[in-house]
Amino acid sequence: MTKRTTTLLALLLTATSAYSNAFSVPSITQQQQRQSSPRSLSTSLTSLSATEAETEAEISSILRPSYAIESIPLRIGHGFDIHRMVPLEEAGQPVVIGGVVIDHEDQKWTDKEGTYTGTPNSIYKTQLGVIAHSDGDVIYHSLVDAIFGALTLPDIGQVFQDTDPRWKGCDSSKFMEHAYEVMKYYGYQIGNVDVTLILERPKVAEFKPRMKENIVRLLHTTDGRVNIKARTHERVDSVGELRSLSCHVVVTLEKVVGAEEED
Repeated sequence: MTKRTTTLLALLLTATSAYSNAFSVPSITQQQQRQSSPRSLSTSLTSLSATEAETEAEISSILRPSYAIESIPLRIGHGFDIHRMVPLEEAGQPVVIGGVVIDHEDQKWTDKEGTYTGTPNSIYKTQLGVIAHSDGDVIYHSLVDAIFGALTLPDIGQVFQDTDPRWKGCDSSKFMEHAYEVMKYYGYQIGNVDVTLILERPKVAEFKPRMKENIVRLLHTTDGRVNIKARTHERVDSVGELRSLSCHVVVTLEKVVGAEEED
């Protein structure tokens, strides 16, 4: 196993080893240690069982393509995600966007099948939740996909499969931390992030500053490089009926000057 393969394998471990610890977010101290010594993570491989190592090797191979990830100055990626919104009692988890739980009053949700009202296409006032294997955070999922896309890597669904029980109910900040480590591994940093969140209700204007703060922190960037826009869908289709929410993200990645190159 080459040094580069071992290092990437170790980076992937940071995204998966926490599943037995309820996906708790690393402390600021842990994040600072990771930043200051990103290449030291390979030492943690010695604690892997044979089964865990095999699993990590499988994931690692997905993000280690046979072709070279060329060292170009600027890369651009696009990400998109959509999730169904249903009454909270059915979803079993709240609406989480950009790492923020969206507290809201009861909303006028369209009961397409008449499950709750007895009449198809009628309005049912309810608290909303999101149907998803993880926490269903459309901003974080779109951002991870955009970063992977900019690096010509497979999509988030191939890396964190929705059939894998380790990701059930997962805090999507874990996926963001992983995407940052992969981006850094290939020698890139955030150029800028442009988010377009699309949902009819609940309104999210008051939550946007916290969403931005979370993105800046998780991707180790600055306020001037992250923008979040939100708009309705003019009551059109499932988004307009409050039965779904979606997000588009565009990112640019800048090559870090003097970034370490390994064969």
